[in-house]
Amino acid sequence: MRSHFCGLIDETLIGQTVTLCGWVDVARNLGHFVFIDLRDHEGIVQIVAEPVDVAGNAEVMAVAAKVGYEDCLRITGVVRRRESVNTKIQTGQVEIVATRIDLLNKAEPLPFHHHENPGEDVRLKYRYLDLRSPDMQRKMRTRTKLVSALRHYLDARGFQDIETPILTKATPEGARDFLVPARMHPGEFYALPQSPQLFKQILMMAGFDRYYQIARCFRDEALRADRQLEFTQLDMEFAWVGERDVQDLTEDMVRHVFKEVIDVELDARFPRLTYAEAMRRFGSDKPDLRIALELVDVAEQVKGCEFAVFTAAANDPDGRVAALRIPGGAALSRKQIDDYAAHAAKFGAKGLAYAKIDEAGAVNSPVAKFFAEGAFDALLAQLGAGKGDIVFFGAGAYNKVSDFMGAVRLKAGKDFNLIADGWAPLWVTDFPMFEWDAEENRYVALHHPFTAPAVDSIDDLRANAKAAVSRGYDMVLNGNEIGGGSIRIHNSQMQSAVFDLLGIGEEEQRGKFGFLLDALKYGAPPHGGIAFGIDRIAALMAGCDSIRDVIAFPKTTSAQCLMTDAPSPIADAQLAEVHVQVRGVE
Repeated sequence: MRSHFCGLIDETLIGQTVTLCGWVDVARNLGHFVFIDLRDHEGIVQIVAEPVDVAGNAEVMAVAAKVGYEDCLRITGVVRRRESVNTKIQTGQVEIVATRIDLLNKAEPLPFHHHENPGEDVRLKYRYLDLRSPDMQRKMRTRTKLVSALRHYLDARGFQDIETPILTKATPEGARDFLVPARMHPGEFYALPQSPQLFKQILMMAGFDRYYQIARCFRDEALRADRQLEFTQLDMEFAWVGERDVQDLTEDMVRHVFKEVIDVELDARFPRLTYAEAMRRFGSDKPDLRIALELVDVAEQVKGCEFAVFTAAANDPDGRVAALRIPGGAALSRKQIDDYAAHAAKFGAKGLAYAKIDEAGAVNSPVAKFFAEGAFDALLAQLGAGKGDIVFFGAGAYNKVSDFMGAVRLKAGKDFNLIADGWAPLWVTDFPMFEWDAEENRYVALHHPFTAPAVDSIDDLRANAKAAVSRGYDMVLNGNEIGGGSIRIHNSQMQSAVFDLLGIGEEEQRGKFGFLLDALKYGAPPHGGIAFGIDRIAALMAGCDSIRDVIAFPKTTSAQCLMTDAPSPIADAQLAEVHVQVRGVE
């Protein structure tokens, strides 16, 4: 139907006849002339329908005069140089004088205009229209280039692209499974995979050495800007490796694809932080290193004060008192300070103490009165706080303080324009093996239960479970975890011991993981891997705040597809076929 794409018409085609297909982006009827901006997935080009007495083409003018926004056209014409160049579009040096215009499909009045800023619900309901916009076309093309670059890189290095099952067994991996009733096995269910974790480990035991897959994964969890019920990850696994083998190759891969896709040069060597250091300095296991602000522990300096909140945390082995100095923060009003306290409360804070130092050097702080004369001023001096600064203080349980003070740090970075330009990748390593779940009164795996501990002795692991460090690692970019992985357990006895520490008894182990425990007995090699979030990386590359903008058909934060109205009720007859009965919803 066409000879060329709209966005690829250039000066080399001047004088040639071309045929294009696309949508009307803008139509301007000036009476004797009609100008049409025709758009396809490659871009926009200007079409000119000239007066009858010049071109002698009454039919072209008649059709051109009636076209409207998003009408679907096929246009044949001659390329010529534009008198007034448009530097805003790629084709701005040329235009096409129409000799024929075919109206292929008339568009009814649209619910929104691409040049407007409709709400996200409207965009998602009419996603097919939203995806037509040049901005969404650009974002989706960035995603396509990313996946292509990843495949080319891995194919060239001997990785095998192997598909793993979508219908599989329900296993505990930290989130709820999506369950699928098995019609031929009444009362039994498949689960959609949260990741291909166990299958890729089995592949290493099966001798495939290097595996990858652009994998679809499913987790029934609450949604936010960087999460979806179904998502895409680059899944990778290596046999006969240690941590640095996995990290060095994937770091090189990420540098390669950023250069290939968006022409960005990342650091020649990514810095490394242990989990403990990241939490201590930045209050996050995915710190945004573009923000220079750091948390400072001040427990020793406040132990002797009379402020009970500080002293209780300072004298608790599991407590923390942390301070954050914000240059220029004294400009904050009391209401704005209260907003910071409210923000911290979302992350578990019961309060947020502060100290403001005005331009005259006077200190304004509700907690200063609890310190001996000169002690509070000395504390502020140790923190480097000076005129015009504010210092926020957090006290309580170590992890909770780290979380809410880390959130305050990020908010301050945005509010005070302290986020540097560019890209700040890093590795976070040496994660804790376990976290204690007070509600369930047991340990839970910080990564997943197949991550190897940093000790070889089962007795050592059992004796020091609280302080045990794993062989897990995350790649972080601009405050986003873009990849996470670990060296895996390759010994059946160690895997069983880890299950036991997680409260998974022998009977449950055999029922859910018997195939894995058996496979580990037959010469399983040391192996490890990592998974990268395709959606998150594509969003970063495309400059998006939400991964929904780089997913063709995403769900809303309430887990709905507005375009198809999913999820939706199922007829009783269809439910009966899979032996399912819906109970009353309360």
